[in-house]
This record gives sequence, C-alpha cells and structure tokens, in this order.
Amino acid sequence: MAVTGMGGLFFRAEDPEALTQWYRDHFGLGGGDSWWHQAAGPTVFAPFKQDSDYFSADKAFMINFRVDDLAGMIEKLEGAGIEVIRKDEWDMDGSYGHFARAHDPEGNAIELWEPPAELPES
Repeated sequence: MAVTGMGGLFFRAEDPEALTQWYRDHFGLGGGDSWWHQAAGPTVFAPFKQDSDYFSADKAFMINFRVDDLAGMIEKLEGAGIEVIRKDEWDMDGSYGHFARAHDPEGNAIELWEPPAELPES
C-alpha cells in the first residue's frame, strides 16, 4: 500500500467563486467539475519551519505549480496585470530549476517552478 500522488488541495477563501474564476482564468484550473489531470512529474512535499521567511508568515501554505515555460507564464501573468517576482537566490544555481512568484487576489503565494531536464539525486 502506498500514496500514489497528490489528490487535491483544499483551502479557505473569502470569496471561493471569484478565486476559482481567477485560477481558471490565469492557470486553467478549476473547471466546472474542479478536476485537473496533471502531467506526470516531480511533486515536492515539504513542511517548513514556523519562522521560515520563504513565504509570508501570515499564511500556512504556498502553492507551487510546475510549469513547462516559466518565461512564457511570467509574460502571460504580467500581461494580465499580475505582479511576478523573481529572485536569483530562489534558483539556487539552477540545479533545481527556475522559480518565480505571484500572489492570488487573497494574498496566497503561488510559486512557479520550471524544473530542470533532470533533477539532482535526493
């Protein structure tokens, strides 16, 4: 018996309908039935220390989306008026890929991750 993958992400929102529409418009997620059949690939599951400064201290989680074209996704989001942040230190020399960050309308951090062709051994 084993866990075979992430089954869902559930979180509270001030306006669930508007937030669902925002994720649908900008990331293609949350259709009428909320199902999303994602591409096979790596998924990171990692609790962070309570005092981590990697994402906002007033949030309990950060969403990380794996993308196949980070530059294209950044261009799309910025074209829609969404601020996207890049920091060289997030890329950690590029061996784990490249990262950027945006926030949804309720302030939840969304990390965009373009993994390298091959990830380093764990």
